[in-house]
Amino acid sequence: MLLIDTHTHLYAEEFSTDIQEVIDRAFAADVKYMVIPNVDNTSILPMLDLSKKYSDNCFPTIGLHPESVKQDYKSELESMKPWLDKEKFVAIGEIGIDLYWDKTFVNEQKEAFKSQLLWAKEYDLPVIIHSRNALNEIIQILNDKTFNGIKAVFHCFPGSIEQAIYLTNKGYMLGIGGVVTFKNSGLAKVVKEIPLEYILLETDAPYLTPVPYRGKRNESAYIRNIAEFIAQLRNCSLDEVAETTTKNAMSFFKLPVYNL
Repeated sequence: MLLIDTHTHLYAEEFSTDIQEVIDRAFAADVKYMVIPNVDNTSILPMLDLSKKYSDNCFPTIGLHPESVKQDYKSELESMKPWLDKEKFVAIGEIGIDLYWDKTFVNEQKEAFKSQLLWAKEYDLPVIIHSRNALNEIIQILNDKTFNGIKAVFHCFPGSIEQAIYLTNKGYMLGIGGVVTFKNSGLAKVVKEIPLEYILLETDAPYLTPVPYRGKRNESAYIRNIAEFIAQLRNCSLDEVAETTTKNAMSFFKLPVYNL
């Protein structure tokens, strides 16, 4: 069995004292590959250091997280973009719009999102979209013909069954993580309805830990728990969930993985 964690912040401070053990536990749980999303300019070097240390298994992305978008977002993007010509990334992300905590920079978030979507087109990379209280705003931007053809995954998919059907009909992927195991999340109903071919597994570690570990630090090994939960939901085998979502991830990110 082979599983892929398509969204894990293993460079975060929460893993600073035991990253090797975290990686070892992931491998033991058949989670052999991890996509490591960026947040802002301060996270680039830690992310790249980790990805180079585990170069056969960890794949970095580049992008400015919407919560990091402030008045100076243009200079942030200007200093970030040159990395695309210096290093190998598997996606632009995580990018998007987040209106949950603060709407002060909503216009800046929209413009930063559009700028980074253009990066995706320029470098032929998929995008990892962070959407919180902003799914309609993001859909409106993606529907602009300027962004036709962009491959995207909606990280920690936050929407309804109807929105999920709308997005998957357009070819977008849904990132499903520990929230699907939460009793009152409503995400289980979505996962039951959407074909596995549109699902990517993710942890968002160290956040959003699945049941039965909720309240503790999340880590990539728990992808297996998420996959097992989805298999039960859909009344199918764990092998089917693993095989399909792994193929999805390999294709979406064009991962140079081996031993398949």
